[in-house]
Amino acid sequence: MNDLVLTLAADYGVPLLFCVTFLSCLALPVPSSLFMLASGGFAATGDLSLPAVALAAFVGAVCGDNLGYWIARRLRGRVTGWLATRPRRAAMRDRAQDYMHKWGGSSIFFSCWLVAPLGPYVNYVSGLSGYRWSRFALWGAAGETVWVGVYVGLGYLFADNITAISSLLGNLSGFLAALVVAVLLAIWLRHASNARQKKADRKKAAS
Repeated sequence: MNDLVLTLAADYGVPLLFCVTFLSCLALPVPSSLFMLASGGFAATGDLSLPAVALAAFVGAVCGDNLGYWIARRLRGRVTGWLATRPRRAAMRDRAQDYMHKWGGSSIFFSCWLVAPLGPYVNYVSGLSGYRWSRFALWGAAGETVWVGVYVGLGYLFADNITAISSLLGNLSGFLAALVVAVLLAIWLRHASNARQKKADRKKAAS
């Protein structure tokens, strides 16, 4: 896979990098981080232009983020109607909206780079929850600036060790994403347990 990515990055360069970062932000399984590292490495050797590489990666990521947001936003009415048919689903919808209202900006920003595997799903949740687009676009652009800067920059600085850097960053990002999911699951289980206990207490008091 690494050799294929390096070959494709060398042969197709900037246009392919745009496509890869664009698709990755729609949750499609493409090695966007490795492509950015490889492109940064080729920029260091003079085979690609560093500004062109950074711009292509950034524009592709921002376009992908916003397309994901608007796809979800267009489907919001149908999904919201489906969620409203069951009390538990409606409660989940309300919690998601409350969460995005309180923590939406920081979630969007950090999901772009610190826990990048979760980024596309945060885009969809932002659209489904009705999070304001202007704020989404601003936080998303800020996060993608960091993501592109880190990966293209590391590829440029460590052109001879791209595979090792990619493995290290991939493992770290995957670990952080798994940790975030585990924490959210623990919070959800605790909330569900408390809700069941309160329901049982009300039944016991009524009897």
